[in-house]
Amino acid sequence: MDDVEITDVDDGVEKVPLKNQDLSSLSQMASELLSQYGWYLLVLTVLLYLLIQHLNKRRSQSSSPLIVQDAVLVARRQEAMEAARRRMQEELDAKAAIFREKQKEQEEEKRKQKIEIWESMQQGKSYKGSTKLSQQTPEEASSSTTVLKPKTNKKPLRSADYNPLSGEGGSSCSWRPGRRGPSAGG
Repeated sequence: MDDVEITDVDDGVEKVPLKNQDLSSLSQMASELLSQYGWYLLVLTVLLYLLIQHLNKRRSQSSSPLIVQDAVLVARRQEAMEAARRRMQEELDAKAAIFREKQKEQEEEKRKQKIEIWESMQQGKSYKGSTKLSQQTPEEASSSTTVLKPKTNKKPLRSADYNPLSGEGGSSCSWRPGRRGPSAGG
């Protein structure tokens, strides 16, 4: 094999430590800004800090009574709602008691009517007439002098052997199925 000589390219070049150019320019710019506007920036920072402190103190002072006032207001509203609910429940209970009393009275009247019907049936009387008279008040019974008309039997509109699909039966129109077979087209 042939002997190959490898030489370093950087042999004749002097090595200089590298500096980050971006950070040095940034620090220069910051130092120039502080030297020109330093006092203004300091005063602005102090004023901003004082403003924030003042606003925080004001907010805490104004919210404390508001929170207490809101809590009292909420408690009052809840008490008012509970009182309203109690009143409504009492009204509902009273109405339910009245309704139960009416139901008991109606059941008692029905029971009496059934007893009257049973007694009239035992005596051999018609119970239908007695129930009608018992339902009317005495004033209505004395004032009702109208005679009830007997019901007339109406004839049925169609005869018993009427079939609508047959095409018979006295109707002016009738249905008939269509003709079977191939259509006459074409």
